[in-house]
Amino acid sequence: MLSQSHTYFNLPHVLGQMPHAIWRASEMAVHKTSTLSSGFTKLDAELPNGGWPRSALIELLVQQAGVGEMQFLKPILAAIAKTHRIALIQPPHIPNGLTCQDWNWPAERLIWIKTTVTADALWSAEQILKNGSCGAVLLWQSNIRSEALRRLNLAAQTTDTYFFLFRPISAHRDASPAPLRLSLRPARAGIHIEIIKRQGSHSDTVHLIHLPDMPVSRHINTTEHHHAHVDLPAPAIFAAGSHQTLLV
Repeated sequence: MLSQSHTYFNLPHVLGQMPHAIWRASEMAVHKTSTLSSGFTKLDAELPNGGWPRSALIELLVQQAGVGEMQFLKPILAAIAKTHRIALIQPPHIPNGLTCQDWNWPAERLIWIKTTVTADALWSAEQILKNGSCGAVLLWQSNIRSEALRRLNLAAQTTDTYFFLFRPISAHRDASPAPLRLSLRPARAGIHIEIIKRQGSHSDTVHLIHLPDMPVSRHINTTEHHHAHVDLPAPAIFAAGSHQTLLV
C-alpha cells in the first residue's frame, strides 16, 4: 500500500503573506477596477476605493426626478466629458443645452436617446456598454425586471464605462446585483445621500451634500435646522425649444 503524504499549512501565516487577497466584512472593500472621485470628499470617504467604480452597475434611487441628481453627478460627468461621450437614455426631462454647457458638458459629447419601448432603452444601454463607445451611460427606468438588471450588470463588467441607473426610491426593497446603491432625497441647499448597499461594512449615516446651483428656494436658511427635508413637486416637461433648466 502506498502511503499518502500530507502537507499541512499554517493558515494564519499563509494569509498573512497575502493581505491584499483578504476582505473582512467589517472593512471597506477594494474594487479591482479604477474609480473616479465623486467630487464630494465626505462621500468619497464612504465609497470603496474612494470614488465611483468603473465597470460596475451603480444604482441611484431618487425620491422624485429633479431632486438634484444631475448636479450631484456634475463633477464626475464634467471630468468624463473632457475626453469621452456621455449617453443619456430615457431622461425624465429634456436636457437643456445651455445648462449642460455651463456645467462643462459640451453638447458634442452628449448623446440623448429617447425610446417609446422600455425594451429598446435597455437594449441601447446594453449595446453602448458592450461596445465601449461612451465614457458614461445614464439610464432612467421606473420598472425593471431582475433578469434585465442582471444583464446590465454583466454588460457593465465588460467595459470601462461608468454606468448609473436611476430608479424610484421604492426600489430599495428589491434585490439587486448592483455592488453600489444610494438613495437620494431632497434637502435644503442640496440632497441627502444614504448608502443602501456597498462592498464593505453597512453604513447608517445620512450625508447632506451641498449643491450650490440648486434653485434659491432650496438654499439653506440660516435660521432653520440645516438637516430639514423639503419635498418639491417634480418639474414639468417642457417643449424641446424651452430654455428652462430641466435636468437638476
